[in-house]
Amino acid sequence: MLDPIDTQQKEDRAEYLTAPALGTLNDVRHAFFTRAGGVSEGIYDGLNCGFGSHDSKEHVAENRRRAAAALGLPSERLLTVFQIHSPDAVVVETPWSPEDSPRADAMVTAVPGLALGVLAADCGPVLFADPDAGVIGAAHAGWKGALTGVLESTLDAMESLGAKRSSVRAAVGPCIAQNSYEVGQDFADRFTAEDPSNADFFRIPASAERPHFDLSGYIAHRLQAAGLQQHYVLGQDTYAEEELFYSYRRATHRGESDYGRGLSAICLEP
Repeated sequence: MLDPIDTQQKEDRAEYLTAPALGTLNDVRHAFFTRAGGVSEGIYDGLNCGFGSHDSKEHVAENRRRAAAALGLPSERLLTVFQIHSPDAVVVETPWSPEDSPRADAMVTAVPGLALGVLAADCGPVLFADPDAGVIGAAHAGWKGALTGVLESTLDAMESLGAKRSSVRAAVGPCIAQNSYEVGQDFADRFTAEDPSNADFFRIPASAERPHFDLSGYIAHRLQAAGLQQHYVLGQDTYAEEELFYSYRRATHRGESDYGRGLSAICLEP
């Protein structure tokens, strides 16, 4: 049974969700930020934290400053990678500038005061913590990354820093829900070719002709198979909940030229 979700608002007005299973840990801070409380305008309205968008760089920088402040950190301590839908994870020891972001889709660290952030607009942000070892991780798990092993790579990298899977907790943040995620049969076939049991994550609604994919359910399945007993799914639908979240698919369906990126982040207290 999933824990309830807490919504919090800080003085800088960057609003976010938390998973109690992570929020109750000593010396760990985390946030699944919504789009509320930012300075971006137009199609990016709100807390767009993606420098990869065509939004004003000044607006994105201010949004990231607000997000970092909500975690009690200066903006230069909030780190994101150049996401490429890969299974690759990097170990973080020191901050980098946005221009020097490594190409990867997950990060881990044992350094207090560094916030590991992932950007998403339908893909699944996953935050990890081993409170006993003092090791955290963050992964951007779209369908491709999840299928090719980004979650397992994150756990391997955490173990390289002393984490134990039996102690790791993970929370899956807002992502596109199955009701909103229509895919082609060739997409489903790719998953079932990998493992026939993956058919469990596809269904064809009565009103549809094509399968719909359960991304968060698949991510939870991969976490369970990787040995995590403590994982939680928040359950928000980025496509349907427009006031709270950015959505690549929603923007595409509307013919919009671009879309904002939502931020999820975790840090060890400095």
